[in-house]
Order: sequence, then structure tokens, then C-alpha cells
Amino acid sequence: QLQASGGGSVQAGGSPRLSCAASGRTLSRYAVGWFRQAPGKEREFVTTIYWSGGRTLYADSVKGRFTVSRDNAKNLVYLQMNILKPEDTAVYYCATLRDSSPWGSMGPREYDYWGQGTQVTVSS
Repeated sequence: QLQASGGGSVQAGGSPRLSCAASGRTLSRYAVGWFRQAPGKEREFVTTIYWSGGRTLYADSVKGRFTVSRDNAKNLVYLQMNILKPEDTAVYYCATLRDSSPWGSMGPREYDYWGQGTQVTVSS
């Protein structure tokens, strides 16, 4: 499973960094996606990073504010969140792209090894 951490309560404009760690899985072999789910809403794609870190994709809603990166030596993936807005409030999850799914997939069903997410609450 993957475990997201680093969330908490922040004020609008804040810049927390989330981390994604794996137990029993070598993250360096996989593209990793970040998703978020707000209360009463479906889980939505945020960003994904290629196994090497050489390619990334972002949802339009976070483009220019969030940055995904990875440190394969540490088996970690990061999500740097900047200029947070109240509408960014959600539980954030990380997951690995299924071997059968193409790079660039944005649907949650294309990913597996979901773990517990981390809550990010942005106050205005």
C-alpha cells in the first residue's frame, strides 16, 4: 500500500508538501498519481509523474500551483502545493499506475495500491 502524509490545516496561500511512501512496493518502477476527494464529490485526478520523473501531467485546476516530484532512491513521491485555495480542501491520495494502463491515465480505476489519504483543509 501507499501512504500519503503531510496534510493538515493551512491558511489560503499556504504551501504544504505531501509525501507518498510505499510499503512492500518499489515505487521507482511505477508512475505515481495523486488524487483528491472532497466531501460529497468523486475522487479526482490531481497529477501524475512518470517512473523516472521525466514526465508529469497536471489537472488544470492545480497547474502552475502544484509540483510533483520523486526521489527514487528514497522510494518517495512528493506533492508540493503552493498558493492553496479553500477549494483545494480534500483528502489527498497517492496510487501507482496499473501495469495495464497507459501513461497519462487520469481515471482512478487506472491506478492501484491505494492507501490511506491525508486530509488537507484550507481556510480562507
